[in-house]
Amino acid sequence: MPAAPKVFGIILAGGEGKRLMPLTADRAKPAVPFGGQYRLIDFAISNLINSGLRQIVVLTQYKSHSLDRHISQTWRMSPLLDSYVASVPAQQRLGKRWFSGSADAILQSLNLINDEQPDIVVVVGADHVYRMDFRQMLDAHIASGARATVAGIRQPLALANQFGVIDVDAEGGRIREFLEKPQNAGGLPDAPDEVLASMGNYIFDTDALIEAVEADGELPTSNHDMGGDIV
Repeated sequence: MPAAPKVFGIILAGGEGKRLMPLTADRAKPAVPFGGQYRLIDFAISNLINSGLRQIVVLTQYKSHSLDRHISQTWRMSPLLDSYVASVPAQQRLGKRWFSGSADAILQSLNLINDEQPDIVVVVGADHVYRMDFRQMLDAHIASGARATVAGIRQPLALANQFGVIDVDAEGGRIREFLEKPQNAGGLPDAPDEVLASMGNYIFDTDALIEAVEADGELPTSNHDMGGDIV
């Protein structure tokens, strides 16, 4: 029986440093309180841990103090079982610059992947409120033979301009194009009044992810976005 692949989790919590909103004036968006003692980041971490992932890093950047403190105080895993949830600030390993996008955050943090040597990397956003069993997505990714898999959720066609929309091939379910907030999106083959919105959750074969972010890092015209550029 073949050994189970080693899976590594990356949560993107770098965020934007530009927009000042009341709830994020003094903290990163993933650190915004939810339901009393919880923070938005807890949804992403809980989903990954309940899906069996035990090595997880959270890439942080702007206004991250309360987020770092919450992670260190709340998510204490057993080092004896090689389990951890670690908050990793922008390291500026490629020069004196901040993350310029979600893909660039991974590019600047490839040492974390190289240290763990996983077979598969799960990449998720840090500020979404949802419940998801990533074991189902992992099984589908492995069975498909694809090098990358994107999680999507059906949304009304009228709301397409609020999401990153996945245009899929009607036959094989492969992604043809990633449309960022399209104004004139087409519906799904089996549901003309719906679109498939990206959840911002991705699974990559490790070599494919490294290859993609390194190539993207060489493109001066790229926005270095996981959806619009890498996918």
